[in-house]
Amino acid sequence: MPTQRPEILIVDDDPSFREFLSLFLKKEGYQVLVSQNGKEALTILKRKRPHLILLDLRMPEMEGLEFLEIIRKRGIDVPVIVITAYASLDSAVRAKKEGAFDYVPKPFKLETLRNKINEALRLPSVEEAPPKEFMGIVGQSPPMRRLFVLLPKVAQAESNVLITGESGTGKELVARAIHELSPRKNKPFLVVNCGGIPASLLESELFGYKSGAFTGATKDKPGLFALAHQGTIFLDEIGDLPPELQVKLLRVVENKTFTPLGSTKEVKVDVRIISATNKNLEEEVRAGRFREDLYFRLNVLSIHLPPLRERKEDIPLLVNHFLKKYARKMKKDVQGISEYALKALMEYDFPGNIRELENIIERSVALESGPLILPESLDLSFSKKSLPERNFPILPEEGLNLEAYLASIEKSLLKQALEKTGGNREAAAKLLGLSTRSLRYRLQKYGL
Repeated sequence: MPTQRPEILIVDDDPSFREFLSLFLKKEGYQVLVSQNGKEALTILKRKRPHLILLDLRMPEMEGLEFLEIIRKRGIDVPVIVITAYASLDSAVRAKKEGAFDYVPKPFKLETLRNKINEALRLPSVEEAPPKEFMGIVGQSPPMRRLFVLLPKVAQAESNVLITGESGTGKELVARAIHELSPRKNKPFLVVNCGGIPASLLESELFGYKSGAFTGATKDKPGLFALAHQGTIFLDEIGDLPPELQVKLLRVVENKTFTPLGSTKEVKVDVRIISATNKNLEEEVRAGRFREDLYFRLNVLSIHLPPLRERKEDIPLLVNHFLKKYARKMKKDVQGISEYALKALMEYDFPGNIRELENIIERSVALESGPLILPESLDLSFSKKSLPERNFPILPEEGLNLEAYLASIEKSLLKQALEKTGGNREAAAKLLGLSTRSLRYRLQKYGL
């Protein structure tokens, strides 16, 4: 808790409820700011930075979710607790995805709100979060900094966790970090790909079987839940779990018991469940393909991982991370990446996310014979728009002066860039993928 009295901003269009909350919070010892809608609250945030925001969802002019989305895009990492009478699955999930700390539907007990506020104010600030890399997870964008702050808190809880995000965003890496930061870190961490095991085999993999349960079952086999006792089980692609197994999993979640195939005896187990999916589970629930009760049991704490195209400022860090990894692994003297190659990566959308970027860098390191990754080594298989077509010169029979030839090309391109930008050096540097300082050096070199 900060040494000064924490300041809380109330954003709600109901005057009587604002008044009620203000009185309660002041009595609790907090400083209070009030706003009747999202637009007014944004104005307040230009000059003040409260420790916590209590946010209504349904408001005129600007709804709560829109306000939440705007402040997160602006990098305002103040914890937000959403309070609303319009509780629904969609709004709860969206609020969490946009970075809300928690969600409290009206009516509520004051003790519940008091506890949520205390929890939110105990979150370390973003500035305290480990910079650039944490538990093997690389990033410095606002979503990743928020993740670094959140992970230790999520890890210390015993609640189940649901991690959402597109394929290749690093969901298993986050799950492993939660386990390693938790009190269960010295116990097993087991991974199950619910979409990669045939439904006919998945039940026996999860819950085990007794000898004679089916043809070929010559001896007892413990399932993964039994093997993960006192540890963590990571159910990847939980959205692919067949309906009949959803019922059995619900029983494990609720009662901490399961029955192996061919047995009549229940097995009690102490396992924390972390699930992940690239599907929209809310839509799966509405379509009747995923049990709503199981969804809520698994989604006690939620973490959303944004796609790489929404956090491109992390690409240079990730490139450097993977470059070092594969240069060391392959024993190659590849030390960096050219400005133009990095520019190509920054302009690419990465449909395969971080996994695709890692594959690109691994291939590039393998192919490069020099100290830098060059554009020609990049394989942007889903899009070649980032790399222009190249018409390479043919070496004359009599040979040529390579340095003079390259200098003439460089000088020509510098002139073209200046002409295209009307002499604007900053814009010309951007056009050539150079820093302004690098451009200035080249212009001086050629007397331009």
